[in-house]
Amino acid sequence: MFSRDEPDFHVITTSQAPQGLLADIRALLHQSQLGMDDDIEYFVVALSGRRLIGCAGLVSNTIKCVAVTADWRGENLSARLLSEVENFAVQRGKLHLFLYTRPGNLERFRGCGFYPLVQWDNVAVLMENTPVGISQYCRALKRHYHEGQRVGAVVMNANPFTLGHRYLAEQAAATCDWLHVFVVSEDVSYFPFQERLEMVRQGVADLPNVTVHAGSEYMISRATFPGYFLKDAGLVNQTWSVMDLLIFRQYIAPALGITHRFVGSEPFCPVTHQYNCDMHDWLETPSRSASKPLTVIELPRKRHAGGIAISASEVRALLKTCQLPRIRDIVPPSTYTHLEHHYCAEAPAETARSDELIISTTLC
Repeated sequence: MFSRDEPDFHVITTSQAPQGLLADIRALLHQSQLGMDDDIEYFVVALSGRRLIGCAGLVSNTIKCVAVTADWRGENLSARLLSEVENFAVQRGKLHLFLYTRPGNLERFRGCGFYPLVQWDNVAVLMENTPVGISQYCRALKRHYHEGQRVGAVVMNANPFTLGHRYLAEQAAATCDWLHVFVVSEDVSYFPFQERLEMVRQGVADLPNVTVHAGSEYMISRATFPGYFLKDAGLVNQTWSVMDLLIFRQYIAPALGITHRFVGSEPFCPVTHQYNCDMHDWLETPSRSASKPLTVIELPRKRHAGGIAISASEVRALLKTCQLPRIRDIVPPSTYTHLEHHYCAEAPAETARSDELIISTTLC
């Protein structure tokens, strides 16, 4: 018989955890048919005596890898684990938390104070720890509402803002009564979010019918999207796309009256190319959501004189080798001035995460 000692809860830093404990966590997750995502920063573990009986992971503001041993299920241990994770997250300044899980667990986590945002059939459901989070965000967006029969949207990482991004925004704005440009806020890019946001604002400042929005937590980052309950890598990418696009269609677009979503063609990255295909499916197909469909407009990328498509990755590569003169031809003057002032003396140091982690929802 296993000991039924009252559980003790401990927070461990994954990078410093004993290998034996990590092995026990992996084994517990495996018993629940779950994997263990590599990006988890912390685990809250529940111990009965020396035995691991439950765990819950945390990365940024996303809870992952919640599991309880079979003999402790029905003992309210999941709720206690989530409470411990939330308390720890609050201490770190993370008040708004998300949780992805299988739809079969929806009621279990609803009973722990999480509320569903979007669900894709029997594949996945996204939940948050507040019943009013998305409604508050939509009310804030509505302050930027503009009337129009054709209201467009562009979502970009702008890492950094290039003439390709400028071309996309300019072409979209020219065909719309109003255009909303969202800059992805996840701060794991080569350039910090505030720099990217400012480069976009300066780069479109002369367009009179454009609002630039700082992206929110409701624009899902591919870099931290969980795959622990999805066995297939292709399914992970597709689930990320579906969740991101459903949130846009069901909440963001109605709040701003958006009718069209503009995107640049993707000749380089297969994952982003697939996202563009998913965008047509999940935003345009009436049966994909009860919310009104959008029209997706895919524009060819702006190209060099030699015919090669302009990309932000090209700018980053040139910047690493301090080839500023070559950058001048592929970025707006405002971006060039920023790079010259902040990165002229030396190339920026490598960030902790590879550029390859950043998969933009439009031009990278």
